[in-house]
Order: sequence, then structure tokens, then C-alpha cells
Amino acid sequence: MDDSDGKTPPLKGLRVIDAATVIAGPTIGMLMGDFGADVIKVEHPRGDPLRTTGYLKDGVGLWSKMTNRNKRAITLNFSTARGAEIFKELIKTTDVLIENFRTGTMEKWGLGWEDLKAINPRLVMVRVTGFGQTGPYKNRPGFGTIAEAFSGFAATTGEPEGPPTLPNFGLADGVAAAYGTFAAMFALYHRDAKGAGVGQYIDLSIYEPLFQIMGPQPLQFDQLGVIQERYGNRSKNNAPRNTYKTQDGHWVAISTNAPAIVTRVLTLCGGPEVAADPRFQTPQSRVKHVDEVDGIVAGWIGRHDLATVLDEFEKAEAAIGPAYTIDQIFQDPQYVARQDIIEVADEDLGRLRMTNAFPFMSETPAEIRHAGPRKGQHTEEILCGELGVTKDELAKLRDEGVV
Repeated sequence: MDDSDGKTPPLKGLRVIDAATVIAGPTIGMLMGDFGADVIKVEHPRGDPLRTTGYLKDGVGLWSKMTNRNKRAITLNFSTARGAEIFKELIKTTDVLIENFRTGTMEKWGLGWEDLKAINPRLVMVRVTGFGQTGPYKNRPGFGTIAEAFSGFAATTGEPEGPPTLPNFGLADGVAAAYGTFAAMFALYHRDAKGAGVGQYIDLSIYEPLFQIMGPQPLQFDQLGVIQERYGNRSKNNAPRNTYKTQDGHWVAISTNAPAIVTRVLTLCGGPEVAADPRFQTPQSRVKHVDEVDGIVAGWIGRHDLATVLDEFEKAEAAIGPAYTIDQIFQDPQYVARQDIIEVADEDLGRLRMTNAFPFMSETPAEIRHAGPRKGQHTEEILCGELGVTKDELAKLRDEGVV
């Protein structure tokens, strides 16, 4: 980013090592890189599996192009003695390390928390695992899918008579990445702004952040014995709340979490008499009569096309949203106006359009400087240019499979 406008990225000058694989850990690195950190992607010479996960174009992984954006990439096998030595040299100038090896693996290589903080007491180490660094499940392999089931999310998602439902995207990983990012920033604030001067390690499981955003379920069970069940797109808290199909085959979502909105929706869809029906005056009563409420709303929406439905709901100041597919998102004026999808020039694939960096900040905005680099693209630049490894030694390290 050009700093001449006075809007320097907030994390400029911060060095982050992303030694993690696949989604959660690398996404932490992506978020920090978006806001200006110098993020070094450290991969085993065979590469992060994310490079071949999901859709590829011309052999190039598209997911990796996004998640590794703004990073420099090196290859390094730090399970080897020389690789561990080089890794330790990197650690000396690192503010944040992100890793997601199975619990105990880094310790086995002499690269655990106690080893690394002795080298750099200011280090913040984010340790991402399926189940955390402690507890009887600490050695189990864990992925987002497992976390989505284990956290209770899947059991509450889907139709009442259907199976527990899993998302078809990296939900648990994405939530864990957000938690890992703000935890790292909390640790840096403690180290720098509060003057502690020392780092710390962060024990980040994938299941616990998702468990937390499931809401007050533990409290409800503790106090009332309530076990939340699958309820489809409806809500036990209010009605109408569902997805509804328009006359021209599109879907919209409605939520009515305020009495005034309920009145406006029922007036629009059923008239003043329906809105005044005694059965529909409290959330509990509407949930009790949810079939009638949904029938009224679904009937009106089903008689009108999408454009009319959205227009009439907007006039009524009632909350509604189209259930978009990605092609519709590309065309929507709100997405376009806010530049939620941006264009990036890429040396492998040319013009790329991907999700922008969020949230938007007035004084220290994020910037996507480039898409994900090639595997090991910056190995010589960093090892030779910054760590003093000679080119002859680098060639030898390549022959030995260290880089």
C-alpha cells in the first residue's frame, strides 16, 4: 500500500510465520496479511495440501490463491535438523507463529513453546488443533467437519425428521480463524501496548469457537433442561422466520425479531385483520401457530415474483434477503457498491476476482497486494537475502529435501 495518503496498514512491521496447513491456520495468516503484516508461508517441500484442495485451473489451486494472498512463500522441512535450525533463525525476528501440527509434534522436533520462547520471548504462538493441547482428545486428529459435529452445530441444523446437517464450506475453520486472529491481537496488545514485553501461546481448538457462537445452549440446558433440536429454517424464538419461494422460482429469507416488523410483514401478506389476530401477538404464540403464520407469508410471496417481493418488503420496511447464489452476488448493486469482490492481477492466472478484506477501516484499511504465491517462490529471497544462507548451501538444501 502507498503510505502517502497517511493510511498505513495497521500491522505493517509485524512479522508472521504461517507454518499451518489447509484452512484455519492459514486463514489467520491471510487476515493478518490483509492488514499489512509480513506473512511468510512456510510449507513442507511437498506443499500445503490446500494447493490441491477444491477447484483447480491450469493445475493451480484457487482456494490457495485466496488464502495465501499477501504472503511470501518458502519451503522448509523443519523436521530435519538443518531445517529446524533455519526455522529457529526465522523465529528470532517473528512476532506471531501459526502452526497446526498434532499435539506434541513441535515438541518432538525441539520446536515447542518452551523451546521457541527461549529463543524469542516476545513470540506469540497460535497453536491450532482439532481438540486443543489438553484433555483426553488432545491427540486425536481433528478437522472442521469433526468440529461442526462435535460442537453441537450439526445436531441443531437441518429438517426435524432429517439427519444432522454439515455445511459444505469451511465454517468451523473460518470461525476458528477469526478467533485465532483476535486472540493473537490481544496477545500483541498485552505485549506492546500494555508494556508486558513478552509473548504467550494461544491454545486454539477448532471446535470451541463454534461451540461458543452456538449461543446460550449450555445455560438453557443447565437451567431448563432444554436440548435444542433441528427445526429447519424456522426458529423456536420467533415467527415468521423461514425461507420462502417466489412465483418465479427464487428464494428469500425473512426474520422478524421486532414486534413492529412482525406487524408490517403480516399486514403486507395478510392484511390488517391478520396482523391483529390474537394468536399472532407474541413470539411464543406465533411459534405455537407457526404453520398458520408461515402459510400466510408463503402464500403471498408465492403469488409474486422476486422483484415485487423485494420491492414491497422494502416499502414496508421489513427485513428480507434473497437467498443468493454466487452468480447473483456478482451482479448485486450492494456488493458492487461496496467492492466486496475485488480484482487482483496474478502471474499464474491473470485477472482474478476474489472476496475483499473485511472489515473496512477508515484510517488503517486492508489491502490485497497479490494473490497466493507459488510454492517456495520466496525461498531464496528470505533464506539467502534475510538469513544469510549462501546460494551454494541453498542448492545443497534442495538436494537434501530440506527446502
